[in-house]
Amino acid sequence: MNSLFGKWTGNLRKSWLLLVLSILLSVFGISNYAWTAERIYASYSAFQRSISINALEEFAENGEIGEELAVYTRYLKPEQIADLRQVLTSQIKVHPVAVSQFLYTSQGEFMLRRLGEVIKTESGESKPGFHALRSALILAADEPEGLTLLNILRKYPNSSINVDLARTLQIAAQLETLVNETNKAVAAVSAKSDTEAAIQSQGIFEALPTLNRRGKFIAKKQTLKFFDVIRGRQLSTDIYLPNIRSSVPVIVISHGIGTDSSNFRYLANHLATNGFAVIVPNHPGSDTKQINSLLNGSTSEVARADEFINRPLDVKFVLDELEKLNNTDSRFKKRLDLQQIGVFGQSFGGYTALALAGAKLNPEKIKQDCHQQALKQTWNMSLLLQCRIQELQISKPVKQYNLYDKRVKAVVAVNPITSTIFGKTGLSQVKTPVMMVSSSEDTVAPALYEQILPFSWIANPQKYLVQMESATHFSAIGDGKDSSEQVGLPSKLVGDNPKQAQSYMKLLSLPFFQNYVSGNSQYRPYLTAAYAESISINSMSLSLLQNLTTTEIARAVNSEQ
Repeated sequence: MNSLFGKWTGNLRKSWLLLVLSILLSVFGISNYAWTAERIYASYSAFQRSISINALEEFAENGEIGEELAVYTRYLKPEQIADLRQVLTSQIKVHPVAVSQFLYTSQGEFMLRRLGEVIKTESGESKPGFHALRSALILAADEPEGLTLLNILRKYPNSSINVDLARTLQIAAQLETLVNETNKAVAAVSAKSDTEAAIQSQGIFEALPTLNRRGKFIAKKQTLKFFDVIRGRQLSTDIYLPNIRSSVPVIVISHGIGTDSSNFRYLANHLATNGFAVIVPNHPGSDTKQINSLLNGSTSEVARADEFINRPLDVKFVLDELEKLNNTDSRFKKRLDLQQIGVFGQSFGGYTALALAGAKLNPEKIKQDCHQQALKQTWNMSLLLQCRIQELQISKPVKQYNLYDKRVKAVVAVNPITSTIFGKTGLSQVKTPVMMVSSSEDTVAPALYEQILPFSWIANPQKYLVQMESATHFSAIGDGKDSSEQVGLPSKLVGDNPKQAQSYMKLLSLPFFQNYVSGNSQYRPYLTAAYAESISINSMSLSLLQNLTTTEIARAVNSEQ
């Protein structure tokens, strides 16, 4: 979804409704209806026109422009008419139960209220429209062809739908601005990386080993269960140990919302066969089990607010427990160097990694960005999650939490959420080497606002910005458990080539951790724009920078081109 977010969004952004739904449903029974919509009434100021759902169906299914639609062809270009047809039938395959449960969460209801600003029932009242929209979305998701805009219109449980065109056009303009600004920032990062690669030596890579192959060691996986009595958390943790008798550095992998340790087996195995011990805890308040609890109705939260604190504390606790076992348990025999630790995290796990690296929670920025009026003006969906930390302020000010861990020597944060939870003040505290990875088609944690601009706030010179074009928020997530436990994602949300994104994660995280955790400086040439260019492919081009200023970003975003 991009370029926020490539090929797909190029069409979907013409329908802001479906775009917003795509963003929200990616993060995750109602009674039969008595009516279905028959006509759409579009109002602009004092003028109102209507069109029947039947006319839209004929157009969407057969390309037939009837009398009702013909009047609009005077104002639309042929390519816009083709776009309209595609928008009406673009599919999001998602289970109706997942839709239903998500729309009853606080985030789902927030977005329904926003949609209700422009889509209303015949009476024009927003509250009945709120419930009508929820009904239409759930029923549309249950159709064989999945959730489409046309199905939403068909399933709207009133005889007519009123659309405020003035407000719709305003929202469309806001989304267009967001898309354009992100495109410009992505292009600026790519251009600067290309320039740096051109002046760096390419020949040096010929003498270096290839990093995408399995390492020379054999890795053995075991699962341990730790229980934190104080916080009441059961932490099932996968541990991958290479067959090395001496002490080895440790890498922790922190998963995102709705995933678990199994989604990063591909990376854990790669790092372990290359000489690292890899620790992958499952965070119980925001993992696969939490999403399944949402779907079966036993919880109404995608992730608990206290996960902002518990996730870094999970990592600290597991490391503390392993320090004890490392000296006493025959399975370890002092093979873990628990003073030399790297952390890899994706999405919420990226937040976790940065918190452990020293990024400070920012109560002033949270207060500034998280009041209702501010949220109504944003299309950065990650703020709906970031602002949940306000719920913790009641019991203890967030500034009192110390989540930094001095044992952590380097972190890789993939698609992290950062802009409000840390802000400039919080990220400027990071002194640990950081690799921040952005995906140009990320609509959950938009690249410009959550990674590119925040990267410029990190004062530490040992930092790297990696950009994957055509990748989405989910591209770096590997296949999970071989069961029905995980909620599947629509293929368009995962992206066209997730295996390539996962390959990039292996090819970049290995030299980064070798250099900054193991102290093997011979891997430094891999951490350059020239290396990124050497492994980049056209369908998912890769960029790498060590420096990008706020001024450069502002200049790119505000440029006319």
